[in-house]
Parts: sequence; structure tokens; C-alpha cells
Amino acid sequence: MDKHQVQQRINKLRELINHHRYLYHVLDKQEISDSALDSLKKELFDLEQEYPEFITPDSPTQRVGGKALKEFKKIKHPQRMLSFNDSFSKEDMEDWQARFMKLLSESQKNKINYYCELKIDGLAIELIYKNGFLETGSTRGDGNIGEDITQNLRTVEAIPLKIDDPPSHKATAGQGKKDLIVRGEVFITKKEFKRINKEQKEKGLSVYANPRNIAAGSVRQLDPKVTASRKLDSFAYELLTDFGQKTHEDKHKILKDLGFKTNKHNKYCKSLDEVFKFREHWKKEREKLDYEIDGIVVIINNNEIFEKLGVVGKAPRGAMAYKFPQAEATTKVLDVKVQVGRTGAITPVAVLEPVQVTGITITRATLHNEDEIRRLGLKIGDTVIVGRAGDVIPDIIKVLPELRTGHERNFKMPTHCPSCGTELIKLETEVLLRCPNRNCFAQRKRNFYHFVSRTAFNMDGLGPKIIDRLLDEGLVQTPADLFELKEGDVKNLERFAEKSAENLIKSIQEKREITLARFIYALGIRNVGEETAIDLSKYFGSINKITTAKLEDFDKISDVGPVVSKSIYEWFREKDNLKFLDKLEKQVRIQNSEYRIQNSRLKGLSFVLTGSLESMERNQAKEKIRQLGGDISESVSSKTSYVVVGLEPGSKADKAKKLGVKTISEQEFLKLIHPVK
Repeated sequence: MDKHQVQQRINKLRELINHHRYLYHVLDKQEISDSALDSLKKELFDLEQEYPEFITPDSPTQRVGGKALKEFKKIKHPQRMLSFNDSFSKEDMEDWQARFMKLLSESQKNKINYYCELKIDGLAIELIYKNGFLETGSTRGDGNIGEDITQNLRTVEAIPLKIDDPPSHKATAGQGKKDLIVRGEVFITKKEFKRINKEQKEKGLSVYANPRNIAAGSVRQLDPKVTASRKLDSFAYELLTDFGQKTHEDKHKILKDLGFKTNKHNKYCKSLDEVFKFREHWKKEREKLDYEIDGIVVIINNNEIFEKLGVVGKAPRGAMAYKFPQAEATTKVLDVKVQVGRTGAITPVAVLEPVQVTGITITRATLHNEDEIRRLGLKIGDTVIVGRAGDVIPDIIKVLPELRTGHERNFKMPTHCPSCGTELIKLETEVLLRCPNRNCFAQRKRNFYHFVSRTAFNMDGLGPKIIDRLLDEGLVQTPADLFELKEGDVKNLERFAEKSAENLIKSIQEKREITLARFIYALGIRNVGEETAIDLSKYFGSINKITTAKLEDFDKISDVGPVVSKSIYEWFREKDNLKFLDKLEKQVRIQNSEYRIQNSRLKGLSFVLTGSLESMERNQAKEKIRQLGGDISESVSSKTSYVVVGLEPGSKADKAKKLGVKTISEQEFLKLIHPVK
């Protein structure tokens, strides 16, 4: 972008961010996720850092919160209540440290260490005590003026109404009655969040999206009795009154001595390396907490240095919010390309500016079909919100047309297959375009990729590049041909050493024995996923029985609908498929009874897994559930018994909360499958 384009982008970002911040901070409403808003704010912050001449006083990076609500009396804060800039990676944190280090002397640099706090997803408050008694409590508001919510905050048990002399901390002895200014966070626990949403459902009212919305709405109730019924909690984290504290850690000790509730998990860290370890620990362990956190706050521990560094815009230079990986982020669509699937389905795919979502850099996102592009209103060049649908596949959630420049262009679906040139068709029962050519090279490649994948034949070392080379050289025509390959066939391929050829052939030959469910899945039958393959395996018991089954036989399987039944039945009626099946059966041995239930401990229970597990692979966890009589589902519904939440969970965890489905940690799951005797 040239400077003019940068300025245009900055202006549009400011306008959009201000709109969503007003909804969030003032009206307690959301049109986009916190992650998406954070991503927009991060882009604006980075652009303003690079082009400081475009920073204006009304930029979202220069202000805090939103305007005070009209229903409450206004309170001017004794000192401005600031917010923090966000970072999402080690590189961001190292850049932050490098920036503030430039402003310090050598002796000051040697004194740098940090105090880390868990970043509670709640509402910031300020408490002022006069003569030992709580006089006022207020929201942050715009940073200078907040709302007087004193009566509501009096209902929060964690907030002391009276301050006595502290029992232990020498620096504060005899000063308990001193005018006191304390800041902290009001929040609601996960347990209380579930209880309130359950009540909302029973009353036929809409449920709350997240605990933060309930906390914000509760302290802004005009009737304190409503606030009291919500059972809010609070942590104190900042002390403005001078009690001789030298470090931020001292402030927390004094606050605790004064009778305030502080977070026991907050920690002193002597270096950024320790900060990284602290954040990594809580990224893994946050599900064990009874409240929501979205990262950590990192503060220079030395108060004198912190004050010297001052404020830039809305945030102190000496602190940073180091957030957990975003579930959603914003980025630009650079192009839209068309992908040919293994069943001939034509899928448009957005090529994206690289962006991190849940800690993984993504450059592509599925657009599903032409109808989805139309629904999104997407154009090439648009700024979009992208997430990871079903924890794995990057997905475009929303287009932000407010950020358009006028140079965006429409995408038009092709009429012919980009691989083989065959005219595309659309079946009456589908929204997808398909290439009807069974010999289409792109389809053949995709079928091979599917055949060797982890949940099918699981052939280690046989990736897309090697498959492409084998097909290009004419060494294989169907996946069954893989078992006939010899070392001499592949070791003469370019850059293929003798040892790697030997390892490849060994990997293939080791997979000649396979369970019936995996075998069915590997065939690549349209609409047959891993769970349907297992259902077919359990119901029929052998591939021969499936081959000779009638259409109505498939309809008898409870989780197999008419569309899937028809796909399976038709697959086993096509000559080419039967030829391939015959050839494949001569190469492998199928285990026809692979799911022996060890006991029925989990009988009647349905599980959904989200995120990665540390103690076992996801497929191992699924296998264990089945062996204990339980069922696996790929999607969360009201019928789901448990959602097992691993590291970096996706949208399934959020859906479980909305539906009131019980979520359990990996440790709780392990206790279910391995109960202590």
C-alpha cells in the first residue's frame, strides 16, 4: 500500500472499530467476536506504529472503553483508567520489550522484571474508600468518566465494604483508614453463567453469549437486587494510594492485607522467558479455572520504571495484554481459486493474507459453494473474519464491506473443470457443481490422498508430493496399485534415495491388514465419513454383505439417512468400483470384527472431542470410547452427553456452552475411561 492507501485503511479501521466498541462497551451488544475485534485493533495499532503521522486523538488506540450510560450518575476518576495494548505472539512481546528498552538507561534496563496476572474476561471497576468505608464504585467508562454503580458493587461479596488496619504488611500498618483508591475486575464464574442461562431458557428468554456480557449487564442494573441475584465475583489488581509500594507485586500483597480478594495464580517473572512459560502454562490449564480468561497481563514490576515510561495513546508503555491464540481473526482475500475434490465436487477456496488463528498460520479458507459466496457477499480484495470451523478447516465467517476501497472484484464460478476441462454439472439434490469425469486427474489425486490418510490406510511417508510423482510417472493408476510397487520402481525417481525408497515400500507393505471400518472409509464413497464407516462395519460385519445389500438394508441403519444410503448403494453398483474393490481385496486382509466392547461403562453416552489431547491421539480416544460402549459424534447437539475439551478447542466448545451440554477436561475424560478403583 502507498501512503494514501494506508491513510484510507486507517480511517476505515477507526470507524469500524469505534462502531463495534460502542456496541460492546456501551450497549453490551456484539456483532463480531472479541477475537475479530482484537484482530482489527491489532492491525490499526501496527499501522499507526509504522505511520505515526496518521495517529489522531480520536483513534481507538488513544481512548478507553465507551461513553457512560445515561441511567447512572457520572463519576470522574482521580486518575485516568487506562487499558492495555494487545499482543498475540512471542515476537510481539519481544518487539514491545525492545521498544521500551530504548527509553531506559543501562542501570534501569538491569532492573527489568515482570509481574504477570491472569487476564479476567470481566468488567473493570474502580473503588474509592473514605475513612475506611466504601464511598463509590464505578465503571471505567471512557477512562476519564465512568458510571456510578456503587449500590450494585455493594452486593458483591468479594468487595469489602469496610477496610480495617492490615494485619501484617509493615508498609501499611496504621494506615487502614487512609483514603484508598483500588481498581479491579468484576466477573461471573462459569458455574453461575450456566445457572443463569438455564434460568433464561426456562423463562423462554434468549441466553447470554458469554460471562462478560452477564457481568457487564449485572453491574449496570438499576435494581441492586437483580445484581445481587447474579452472585458476581471480583479480583483487585491495582492500588493507586501510596503505601510505600516499590513494585507491582507489593501492591498485590498490600491489597490482600487490606482484605481484598487477589488472584492467587498471579506470579512474578524475572524475564520474558518466564513470562512465556507462565502464559503457556495457563493456555493449557485455563479450562480448570472456574472463570474465563483470555490471556495474561504482563506489567513491568518496578513501579518507578513503569511510571517513567508513561502512557502512549490509551495504554501504559510498561504493560501489555498477552492474549491466547485467537479463535477468529481478520485478514484480506487475495484471490479465489477452485479446488476439485475426490468425488468431483468443485469447491471455491479463498487465498488469504497469512493470519494466525488458534496459534496456526492459515493462508486458505473454504468458501464451500457458489451460494455461500453469494450469502457472504464476498469479493476478491475484501477484509474478512476467518475462523476454524469444526476445529480444523479454516472458514470465512463474515465479510467487512465497511473496509472496501472500491478496487474489489467479483468472483465467477467456472463452467468447466479446471483440471480436465469437462463441463461441470449440478445435480438437483445438491448445491455443488461437480466434474462428472471419473478419470479427471485432480479427482484421482484426491482419492489417493484420502486412501493413504491417517483415518484410512495410514501410510506414513506417502504424502501428496510423492503420490503426485507416482501418478505423473504412470507407476500407479488406482490406490490398489500401491501394494504392487517395488523398491526399484521408486528409487530411480528424481531425489529418491535407496534408503527412502526402502522405507516407503516398507510403510506400504505394513498396511496390508486393516479393520473393516477403515477399509470402508478408505474407499472414498461420497457422504461416507469415519463414523458412517463404523456404523456400516458394525451393522454388516463384512465387505461381502455390504456389496450384496439392497438399498432398503442401508435405510435400516439408524444414523444413515436416505441420501447417504443412495450414495453407498450406487457406489457398489458401478463396474469400475467393483473392479477396484476386487483388486484391493486381493492385496489386503480385512479384520471383520474390530470393535469388541470391553465393558459397557459408557453405554448410552455420546461424546464429541474438540481440541488436541496431550495423553493420546484423538483416534485413540475415539477407539477407547467405542470399546467402552460409548458413541462418537462429530457435531454437538442437545443429545450430546459430554464435550471433551483439549488444547486450543474450537467452536464446538462454545456451542456446548450455548446448548448447556456438559464440557469436561482431558483429565476428567481420563477418569471416566480409567476410573480409580
